[in-house]
Amino acid sequence: MTRQQRLIEQMTDKEILLNLYLSQAIMFVIAVVLGFFLFERWVDFWAYFHWDVQQIFLFGGGAALFVLLIDFILYRTLPKAWMDDGGINERVFRNRSVPHIFFLAFVVAVAEETLFRGVLQTQFGLFAASAIFALIHFRYLQKPVLFLSVLLISFLLGWLFLVTGNLLVTIFAHFLIDCILGLVIRQKPKHA
Repeated sequence: MTRQQRLIEQMTDKEILLNLYLSQAIMFVIAVVLGFFLFERWVDFWAYFHWDVQQIFLFGGGAALFVLLIDFILYRTLPKAWMDDGGINERVFRNRSVPHIFFLAFVVAVAEETLFRGVLQTQFGLFAASAIFALIHFRYLQKPVLFLSVLLISFLLGWLFLVTGNLLVTIFAHFLIDCILGLVIRQKPKHA
């Protein structure tokens, strides 16, 4: 058992959720503070939010389905140990209600996309934002397949943002990925 797995086992569900919400709040605050200093005007930042339903569902939904398909293929074909995240996702989603999974996925998508695409990518570029996004998922550094997967997903979301200029597209894609994976984890038999 790894050190991370031992730590996760020692934490209560309440502590895991508290850490998740706290980390997302910190990311959102960092986004707001950096945005305050890096954008000349707040209206420049808000210009990245476009309510274009076709774009959101077509590009965001299509990208999410592509990521989920690849993810499911990897889980079915690669050794289980290569795809094991140390039990964190299992603990986050296993005992949550469906509305809570939707809410968690929404919070994570808004906080992370606001910081990484809305602020970091617009100011420092796709490569810097994607690399930092992958690095904050440091629990995957010991798992090359998972780390590469997160890095490629970040590049895909960054590319989507470059193409559409719309944060709602990447927020929706991120939300769908996390939400569907969370629902799958919730439905899996306990020892699958």
